[in-house]
Amino acid sequence: MYAEQKNAVWHQEQILKDLCFRAGLTVFGQEHDLMGVKSHADLVKRVPVRDYEGLRPWFDRVKNGEPDILWPGKPLYLAKTSGTTSGAKYIPITQASMPNHITSARNALLSYIHETGKTDFIAGKMIFLQGSPVLQEMHGIQMGRLSGLVYHHVPNYLLRNRLPSYEINCIEDWEEKVEAIARETIKENMSLISGIPPWVIMYFEKLRELSGKEAVKDIFPNFSLFVYGGVNYEPYRHKMEELMGKRIDSVETYPASEGFIAFQDSQKEPGLLLNVNSGIYFEFIPVSEYHNEHPKRLSLAEVDTETNYALVLYTNAGLWGYSIGDTVRFVSLNPYRIVVTGRIRHFISAFGEHVIGEEVEYAMQQAAAVAGVRVSEFTVAPQVDPAEGLPYHEWLVEFDVPPSDMAQFAADLDRHLQEKNIYYKDLITGAVLRPLVITPIENGGFREYMKSQGKLGGQNKVPRLSNDRKIADELIRWRSR
Repeated sequence: MYAEQKNAVWHQEQILKDLCFRAGLTVFGQEHDLMGVKSHADLVKRVPVRDYEGLRPWFDRVKNGEPDILWPGKPLYLAKTSGTTSGAKYIPITQASMPNHITSARNALLSYIHETGKTDFIAGKMIFLQGSPVLQEMHGIQMGRLSGLVYHHVPNYLLRNRLPSYEINCIEDWEEKVEAIARETIKENMSLISGIPPWVIMYFEKLRELSGKEAVKDIFPNFSLFVYGGVNYEPYRHKMEELMGKRIDSVETYPASEGFIAFQDSQKEPGLLLNVNSGIYFEFIPVSEYHNEHPKRLSLAEVDTETNYALVLYTNAGLWGYSIGDTVRFVSLNPYRIVVTGRIRHFISAFGEHVIGEEVEYAMQQAAAVAGVRVSEFTVAPQVDPAEGLPYHEWLVEFDVPPSDMAQFAADLDRHLQEKNIYYKDLITGAVLRPLVITPIENGGFREYMKSQGKLGGQNKVPRLSNDRKIADELIRWRSR
């Protein structure tokens, strides 16, 4: 892995050439002259950046069973995801791209073992809280959630230790599934647990309820490694450690239906190691230019550690100039490590402030640490109701341990956000916005909201930021019931 990182730019160049050559005779390849691509500059001239909607004409043809559209032949699978603007999305996974999903997860664990020398977790049982492995067929192509698809490709050496059982994993109702998983695993020697933190918290709470024990460490004394992805762990750390009864090692991953992008390779260094040699060619657009008609598009060789980038993918699953919607920042260029800073669509810029996820999470962590506050979940939205005077950012927060002085906590939160975002600070000092307002949400409110949206469990998570009030207003409606 580290030998690959030393030649990361070269590997990226080779992947680009290989992708364009192999897909050159596909429908997309011929329409965009992929055979003529010899460099990143050639790519920029021939392939525009598009989101799912922009590529939908080709995705729909793939979904309808046509071969040789985006990649030679037909895909092995279609990974079904819940799109916020496109409805259900169907992302192809091919014979060529499936190893990216499997070997990257393996490499994350191998990196942990290599650095720490800890192998005890291998002897115990491992649980992966994931979607149902039940697949459907559409025009001869198997279809399901990514975690359900990957379930069918777990390496043999993990099968004997893997939980939950297939039957329980097939339960669709998330609350019913979590209870069934807890009952199945409560007597097992669990050593590794993997999942998105808010849903793992549900599992831990159910374990405590069923066992009557105070902490998960009393149920699973050999539990030593937590693997997660999809959200920042820090807002959930206090709650997780309270439920576990101890702090354990964790490994962060960055998997997506579009590809396994990065993983934590070190317990000492910040960031996630970019998968530079795994069938994905990466392109980066400075977020400040993303909505320009002709934004600057950079190869890996051109990035820096100061800029927030929108991530664009070209993959051996047939994604071409695909804007995945995530924003990242490099924390190291040797090796190439990134942190996920938010979503292109998840921001607040009602007045030009462009507040992003990384900034609100920083502000919350700083203010909560000083005040001794514990937060279960939160989201932020603009409030521009003229009846309330100057507009403001409304923070809807579910507290485990609320602040003793809410007004002081809100002031500290606002100050820390101003530290991270100069545009927000200017709007506050210029009396265009007034300082943020906190709206407490009762315990379980976010969970009930997600359940009402059909997004409880699996890979679903609450957006940290919205540029409208759809989520905020729905949460407040739940609060008033």
